Amino acid sequence: MFVAILPVKLKIKTYVQIHKMAVKYWDVIAEGFDLTPISERQLRERLKKILHFPEKQQRLSFNCVLNLINDRVISADKMMNKAKGPVWHKKQKDKGIVPKKLRALDKEAKWGKSNADGWVYGHGSFSLTSHKVLFLGSFIWMKNSANEAKKMWLETSHCKGLVDYVAMDSKADDYRLFKELYRQRRMNLVTSCRKNMDKSENRQLMIKAMDQAKFKQIYKERAYRVEPMQGLAKEIFDLDRCWMKGTENNRWLFAAMGLTIQMHQLKAYREKRSTWKIKEEVLG
Repeated sequence: MFVAILPVKLKIKTYVQIHKMAVKYWDVIAEGFDLTPISERQLRERLKKILHFPEKQQRLSFNCVLNLINDRVISADKMMNKAKGPVWHKKQKDKGIVPKKLRALDKEAKWGKSNADGWVYGHGSFSLTSHKVLFLGSFIWMKNSANEAKKMWLETSHCKGLVDYVAMDSKADDYRLFKELYRQRRMNLVTSCRKNMDKSENRQLMIKAMDQAKFKQIYKERAYRVEPMQGLAKEIFDLDRCWMKGTENNRWLFAAMGLTIQMHQLKAYREKRSTWKIKEEVLG
């Protein structure tokens, strides 16, 4: 994990430079073991294979934090990050046509659309954030074109018994999701219901729940919890564009970024400092 965290903190964006860093600090990395430095190719493959570990560690860390601060409310959201390299026009991508002059193309990136950013060709990142105290619960890769409500369903399973309310934008406006979250996990979905979608009895029941003062307050808080947290990650790690091309590369990078932020936020909380002002520490 040291080899994954340190490049993120130092903003090293190529495998050649990561390998040079690994060789430089090999005595620390392999302390207690009789190991020789690995090649750049081996390092590249190992970093791609460990991607599940930092994601799992993020979930464990967030569970511990929720217990520590006794927070029963979380928010979820997706952020779209532009792919490294040129843009592959959607019509050409759909047909598998690569223009001759298009070089260094990230063929694994996807097109996605949001109300805030419009159409973006790149990779998505999914985030969870607590409300009581600002903590990043998750910052992991997801397909740019994927449904974030489905991702939220998967990524909140480990919070069962720890969380009572999960807030998300109108992408989560679905009665079945609302029903199953409560039935299986005793979590209340807090979202924005679409207009003119109130014909069925189930929809009316859901809309009535969202009109409660408690639900409205939580949804209002969401705007200055999860969205600014994504902005913090974007600012710290310069995510106007992805660092590397390809799904596997961005997956371990995003997971390492999230875990790095969690580490410094927990340290700041224990020292009774703001969990928001951590940029200098992360990059220090």
